[in-house]
Amino acid sequence: MARSMTAFTRQTLDADWGSLALELRSVNQRYLDLHFRLPESLRDLEAPFRDSLRGVLSRGKIECSLRFERAQGSGDNLDINVEHLEVLMETLTRLRRHAPEASMPTLLELLDHPGISRGGEIDMDAVRATALKLISQALEDLNAGREREGEQLCALIRERLIGIRAQVEEVRAHLPAVLERQRRQILERLETVKAELDPARLEAEMALMAQKADVAEELDRLETHVNEVERQLTQKGPIGRRLDFLMQELNREANTLSSKAAVTDTTRCAVELKVLIEQMREQIQNIE
Repeated sequence: MARSMTAFTRQTLDADWGSLALELRSVNQRYLDLHFRLPESLRDLEAPFRDSLRGVLSRGKIECSLRFERAQGSGDNLDINVEHLEVLMETLTRLRRHAPEASMPTLLELLDHPGISRGGEIDMDAVRATALKLISQALEDLNAGREREGEQLCALIRERLIGIRAQVEEVRAHLPAVLERQRRQILERLETVKAELDPARLEAEMALMAQKADVAEELDRLETHVNEVERQLTQKGPIGRRLDFLMQELNREANTLSSKAAVTDTTRCAVELKVLIEQMREQIQNIE
């Protein structure tokens, strides 16, 4: 099933040691682009989080945000490592001289820095294990949202495919009359100069002009591409790039049809085809 690249989920969990809130935001992107905002005390979770996201997602810009709040009273008996804190503050002060625009960490951020606080009642291994479960839940919910929106996008695309087939059938139905009309126009244009041309050369020129005006091949290729788009919509895994390529091919045939159009009906259908293809292309930009 096609999946959208646009989705959002927020998962929370409360425990004796405090609470965790994890958010995943996904928007369209050509490749998989991961961004993380994690508390310092849980910064080491970035690697397993990254592996989890890569194992499920193929495309999209993903913002992963994790918030950790200690339970009230859980830090009453914390023992502050003053020596470590002083070394950290001296280091931050030196860094500030080289990067004065950088902001200093807050007291809570300093408290979360590894090695600053000792003792206390919080088992950080338990917090990490809970966070890993939370990312799994968030990914499951995010994918469900991407699939729901992907289903809606597929419905919109199929509506446009129906429209393209209708335009192709209309051009095909009028093709014999169009070719005959073009043949008469060619004859009228050549009427004034046919006396100056060799009959065999005249027939060859007429055949060549009729061949250039014949759009049957373009109509066949349009139908072939439409069938392939339909097939791709039923495939598993990422299909966005394949669909984007097919939109380019559909647009190429529509342009050729437009350039060959010698009557108003064909020109109108070619314009409508371009509109339908562009509408599909816009929707496909959001498909993984």
